[in-house]
Amino acid sequence: MADAPRTTLGTSDVEIFPLNLGGNVFGWTADEKASFEVLDAYVEAGGNFVDTADVYSAFAPGNVGGESETIIGKWMKARGNRADMVIATKVGMLAGYEGTSRETVRKAVDESLRRLDTDYIDLYYAHRDFTDRPVEEAVEALNEQVELGKVRLTGASNFSGQRLEQALRFAESENLAKYAAIQNHYSLVERADVEAGTPTVASVALSEGVSVLPYFSLASGFLTGKYRDGVEVDSQRAGSASKYLDDRGRAVLAALDEVAAAHSTSVTAVSLAWLLAQESVAAPIASARTTQQLPDLIAAVGLVLTGDEVAALSAASGAPVAA
Repeated sequence: MADAPRTTLGTSDVEIFPLNLGGNVFGWTADEKASFEVLDAYVEAGGNFVDTADVYSAFAPGNVGGESETIIGKWMKARGNRADMVIATKVGMLAGYEGTSRETVRKAVDESLRRLDTDYIDLYYAHRDFTDRPVEEAVEALNEQVELGKVRLTGASNFSGQRLEQALRFAESENLAKYAAIQNHYSLVERADVEAGTPTVASVALSEGVSVLPYFSLASGFLTGKYRDGVEVDSQRAGSASKYLDDRGRAVLAALDEVAAAHSTSVTAVSLAWLLAQESVAAPIASARTTQQLPDLIAAVGLVLTGDEVAALSAASGAPVAA
């Protein structure tokens, strides 16, 4: 789609579709064939930004990690579209490659490149902040891969606002690659990781030109609206999603229903559009097991909520509380 909307990653010139397709399901709840179909449909709709990690999907029985990267690599080779795609992956949580020391990153990046069948990664994250280690360690290790040309941009995942700010200051002082993006847990029912704390991730991201890319942006499916009182859902994520079905969750669903009806759209699209209405957010991450799940995700990109609608949804969700 030639006229597909684009935004930029951080202050870089890397242009992305404002819906980041999650690759965590590839090789898990979506086999290779289904994954190819989802990726094809996403690109057909204008998408170009795919998120994965070396640890996806080691959590599935029989898997060892790297399955998602391998599928994405095979798909790009089959389609001959590597130059058109923005691929994000992560380091730090796969068994045998834990942490973000320079040596670990050196080994892990080469393994990710091999599985993705590419010679560069567009966005490479420290998958989590190892708070028992100096924040400088990951910055230096990831910067080395930028200097080697194996990585275009670096990012942080699961960092606090304070640690993100420290990492940015260090990178600036040493003239190293600064994190262009931060991927944290963020949705209408999980706001603390971005909106709580001193300083907040949102405030640091806004002041420093870092893109916030929320994961679990649909709260394991709860914010699709399919988890309701008296409804049984057959899903791998049913346990994670159903925990939100309390009084607060019901209030959020009621507000989502009202806004969705006003726009003749889905609860899913409204949930993602609320995230896109947050000034710090560049592209929520959402995954699809089947092509049937994609249209509601894509619809969020063109859905503009009014200020009153955003405020009503935020009010139903309540003030973010630090963990």
